[in-house]
Amino acid sequence: MDIRQLNHLDALVKHGSFTKAAESLNMAQPALSQSIKRLEGSLGVILVSRSMKKITLTAEGAALHQHALLIIKQLKRAEADIKSMANLTKGEVRIAVPGMLGSFYLPSRLMAFRHQYADLKLSLFEGGTRDSLRMLIQEEVDIAIITAQDLKPEFNSHRLLTEQMVVALGPEHPLAEYKSINIKQFFEHELVMFKPGYFHREWMLSQATALGLTANIGFETNLINLIKQIVSQGFAITSVLEMVISDKDEILAKPFDPPVFLDLHVAWKKHKPISVADRAFVDFLMENR
Repeated sequence: MDIRQLNHLDALVKHGSFTKAAESLNMAQPALSQSIKRLEGSLGVILVSRSMKKITLTAEGAALHQHALLIIKQLKRAEADIKSMANLTKGEVRIAVPGMLGSFYLPSRLMAFRHQYADLKLSLFEGGTRDSLRMLIQEEVDIAIITAQDLKPEFNSHRLLTEQMVVALGPEHPLAEYKSINIKQFFEHELVMFKPGYFHREWMLSQATALGLTANIGFETNLINLIKQIVSQGFAITSVLEMVISDKDEILAKPFDPPVFLDLHVAWKKHKPISVADRAFVDFLMENR
């Protein structure tokens, strides 16, 4: 049994005769008759009563026709959905992003993408870089922005941007007069850190371990605005991407000595082809870096 045979049965019911049904299907009447006979043979039942001038369905034929109507309707809906997705008039982009990019890099780009593709739905999942990696691996999202260190052989990816990691501190902080700050100097002061799951935290703690130092963590929070308030008021210092600090903030951004840069990639799984909508979003990001 295939969809063509179900369409043939439906046409036969609608038109009431093999001749008219064949004409509507643009096929020869004998070919239609053979198609129905093959369908009956595959099911082992009689579907059509041919004893009257106007054909009628047997009980089995009527039951199959009800299923056929549902299948034909569902198939047409599926075809329409796929065509809409291919034409970017329907679809969803599910992407996981690190908190700093979600707050400072992506908003204008998301709005521009939405303006260009008004019919697409954007589902943004914001958290730490480890959250982005986990969601991509577990296929909770289709695309994720992750660090170069998190790239795996099973991912396809494009480098999205390279951003400098800086020390963020208040204007009255003892390190404010320094042009750059080395790692040892950084760990001599009280810190505000993201909670576990963020690359910045892992990176800073790994640097402390390498130097045999202990990080003095006075505050832990994933709220970037709270981190900035703590830093601007001189309670602690931290490390963030340079994009986080604006001219309006009462915060100084000092480079590390030597400088530290973070490569961020937009990635997706190789074995799971991304949708037309996802591809459009990736292409848009790469064109508007």
